[in-house]
Amino acid sequence: MAVIQVDNLRKVYQVHQREAGLGAALKSLLVRKMDEVRAVDSLSFQVEVGEVVGFLGPNGAGKTTSLKMLAGLLHPSGGEAKVLGYTPERRERGFLSQITLVMGQRNQLVWDIPAIDSFELNRAVYRIPLSDYKRTLDELTHLLGLEPILNKPVRNLSLGERMKCEIAGALLHRPRVLFLDEPTIGLDVTAQKRIREFIAEYNRRHEAAVLLTSHYMADVEALCKRVIVIHHGKLLFDGDLSDLVAKFAPTKTISIHLEDDRADLSAYGEVISREEGQITLRVPRAETTRVTTRLLADMPVTDFTVQDPPIEDVIETVFAEPDATALKVN
Repeated sequence: MAVIQVDNLRKVYQVHQREAGLGAALKSLLVRKMDEVRAVDSLSFQVEVGEVVGFLGPNGAGKTTSLKMLAGLLHPSGGEAKVLGYTPERRERGFLSQITLVMGQRNQLVWDIPAIDSFELNRAVYRIPLSDYKRTLDELTHLLGLEPILNKPVRNLSLGERMKCEIAGALLHRPRVLFLDEPTIGLDVTAQKRIREFIAEYNRRHEAAVLLTSHYMADVEALCKRVIVIHHGKLLFDGDLSDLVAKFAPTKTISIHLEDDRADLSAYGEVISREEGQITLRVPRAETTRVTTRLLADMPVTDFTVQDPPIEDVIETVFAEPDATALKVN
């Protein structure tokens, strides 16, 4: 069953435009020039129970605007969205009690009091029974390692500690749908890994649907089998991450170790690096098997690996196209 259903969703802003200078400023008081900005343009997709879906796109693609509409913070200009059967912009209690929106660049915790006091406030807001609250808090504290920091004022926490508390506070009511907008932004590698592991475990335990935006492709690769890619508010791709790589990455890389690393391998593919005895080639995807067979037959190979390019490179390739909207694939 689809817990998120989006049909031709649109969000259009009217933006005031004027030229620089005092004269233009005075003129704009009488005649305002307005431009139409389509932040989200006829977007359609659905997310099933228990899915973790990556929601990708460059800055300004419409990702955060889409999440805010799905969370009921913005009214759409057209189309329709349903989350758990509710219309988000109506902000009904039954809807709000089952969803959460976590934004890596926004705070929900009160800055000058301990995180545990903000959690108590959330308990009151969501009317969580005390027994349920204690059970959920114990679970979140264990999974995120919060015990040493719960009684510290939020202002004294590191960014990673604060982000863990932000996520815990957003999940005390055990939402069934999680909208996560850059939840690991600015965190170090260890903290990112801990947050990813927690999201995966929460999804496994509660079958929560997760819609995740992130510029850290490690988040997407670790959590999301399926990705939705948008650009200028339009849908470009909706499918398995592996299919995205297969479609938009026409090459693979072959890394080999040779007994003689000075060998000329240009006849086998494009040599892109040589370091510490390892030579890396870029070859057309369709030629990978043939080239690998030739290398093993012709060269004294001691070790080799064949890999897809990093997902960051694949995404960059998508948006480097002159007309990215022409790449739309469902």
